Amino acid sequence: MENTKTGSIIRILRQEQKLTQKQLADKLHISDKTVSKWERGLGYPDIALLPALAELLAADIQKLLRGDSTPNDFVGGNMKNTRYYVCPSCHNISLCSGQAAVSCCGKMLTALKPQKAAASAELTVETIEDDWYITSSQPMTKEDYISFVAFASGDRIQLFKQYPEWNLELRLPRRGHGMLLWYSLQQGLRYQLL
Repeated sequence: MENTKTGSIIRILRQEQKLTQKQLADKLHISDKTVSKWERGLGYPDIALLPALAELLAADIQKLLRGDSTPNDFVGGNMKNTRYYVCPSCHNISLCSGQAAVSCCGKMLTALKPQKAAASAELTVETIEDDWYITSSQPMTKEDYISFVAFASGDRIQLFKQYPEWNLELRLPRRGHGMLLWYSLQQGLRYQLL
C-alpha cells in the first residue's frame, strides 16, 4: 500500500459520489480531519472501516488499498474469450467477459485455463433434428463429476449446470461453430471445438 495512491483514490471516488469530506466522515462516524488525513496520504483507514468505506465509495476494497482506479480493458466482446471461475469450496460458477477480481467463500478465485480435451476424453456429440445431443461416459460421482457444460460462440454462451449422480445428457440448438467447454472436479476445464 502506498499512502499517496490510496489517499488519491479515496479523494477521486468521494468526489465521484458527490460527497464532501464532512459527509463521508459523518457516514463513517469519524471526523472530517481523518478523511482529510487519508486523502493527503498521511494515514490509512482503519481496517474495520474498509467495508463501509468501500460501499460508500462504490469501490472494491483491494483496488481501494492499492490506489488503483483504472478501468478494465475492453476485450472485444467475443464470448469465446470468456473467463470461467469455479469456487473450490462450493463449486459456484462465475463467468466474466473481461478482467475481473472474483471471490467466493472468502477466497479470491483465479480464472481457469481451458485445456483441449484428448480425443478419448471428448464429450459425445450427435445430431438429432436441429440439435446437438451431448453425452459423456465419465462417471458422475460425488468425488468427480462434470459440474457444468457450456457452449460459447462469438455472440453468446449457453451454460448447463450438471449434478453428481445424474447422467450427463443435454440438447442444445445447433448454431454454427463454437467451443464446447466442461468442468470436471478432477480434470479441470476442458474444451473441444464444434
